[in-house]
Amino acid sequence: MSTRFQFTVTHRDGDARRGTLVTPHGRVETPAFMPVGTRGAVKAVTPRDLVDLGVQILLGNTYHLYLRPGDQLIARAGGLHRFMGWNRPILTDSGGYQIFSLAALGRVNEHGVRFRSHLDGAEHVLTPESAADIQMRLGSDIAMVLDELPAAGVAESEVRAAVERTLGWARRARERFRAVVEGGEDRGVAVSNGGQAQFGIVQGGVHRALREASVEGTLAVGFDGYAIGGLSVGEPVEVMYEVVGYTAALLPAGQPRYLMGSGMPDDLVESVARGVDLFDCVLPTRNARNGQLFTRAGRLAIKNARYAEDWRPPDPDCGCYTCRHFSRAYLRHLFLTGEMTGATLNTLHNLYFYLDTMRRIREAIVFGTFEKFRQEFRQTFSRQSPPSPPGFAGAPGRDGRARTRRGV
Repeated sequence: MSTRFQFTVTHRDGDARRGTLVTPHGRVETPAFMPVGTRGAVKAVTPRDLVDLGVQILLGNTYHLYLRPGDQLIARAGGLHRFMGWNRPILTDSGGYQIFSLAALGRVNEHGVRFRSHLDGAEHVLTPESAADIQMRLGSDIAMVLDELPAAGVAESEVRAAVERTLGWARRARERFRAVVEGGEDRGVAVSNGGQAQFGIVQGGVHRALREASVEGTLAVGFDGYAIGGLSVGEPVEVMYEVVGYTAALLPAGQPRYLMGSGMPDDLVESVARGVDLFDCVLPTRNARNGQLFTRAGRLAIKNARYAEDWRPPDPDCGCYTCRHFSRAYLRHLFLTGEMTGATLNTLHNLYFYLDTMRRIREAIVFGTFEKFRQEFRQTFSRQSPPSPPGFAGAPGRDGRARTRRGV
């Protein structure tokens, strides 16, 4: 583990963990949620807004930043933190999810993935080594290895092949990382953050034996932390929770566990109950731009006619800037007229809700009341939240709930 990257579990309540993650750009109190800044920015809000909200760590997207403006340019700017004016921690994904979501544009083999840019059709090759190099240039605090994400419902043989390929890629990515970041070798990589950590990714779909094999192989390589990948791609939510539970239990107790791209508020609560420390998802920001607000009483579609003369804030129990100053009627007006301010105010509220939920989770773990919090959350948010209308959060999963991973 990098000497500038440390993780300590400070409290436990059942399988739920409260901890502290130390990175070169600051501390992160866990469990924590990472807003998604796909192209080096969280849509509709500024870094100042994020600081005011209490955001501890952001996620950046390797695939998109590599294509535009380019990792070499960002390295010349001094790294992603300086380029985007954000001096708190950043995690970058590897591009594996974009390989999955843009499968029609690429071809995967043992070497890596050859793909055509969605921007101009130009051909590129991404390998475990180049994905590591790109993230070294970006200078994120946590870099993810390149992985292959199989779609939900594919044959078990295809999932097994993805697990084996991901393990092979993990070994190559770790070797590259250790040679450059930990070993100081000059391989033409402008390292923007010498204290960068690298996480491995566990795949295996919904197959217990494949998850176990993936964990065993990934632990054998040895990383600074571990991610659970390959979920929130259409499987029933109950199955997702089961996979998260038995996979998290196999991971080292003293290292951070990151559930990639699962982000309904009740998913966060239930996954914390199963031992997960880090989360990311586009839901709070994407749904905000589409007029859906998350509240303690469930989800609220602000465009509905019933809010035309509703002078209440979106959530009377919320302390965010939006709820302290604006009514549902006003937010509905902004949404229907296409005013950019509406997207900003909705995003501020949704991010506050997510971050406040994580704060309440951390407090409950410290005081030994997490299970009480969990049951109360089920009674309010979970039971009162209807399925999302089409277009709110991508394709709905087989459980009827809209689910999504990282994206734009």
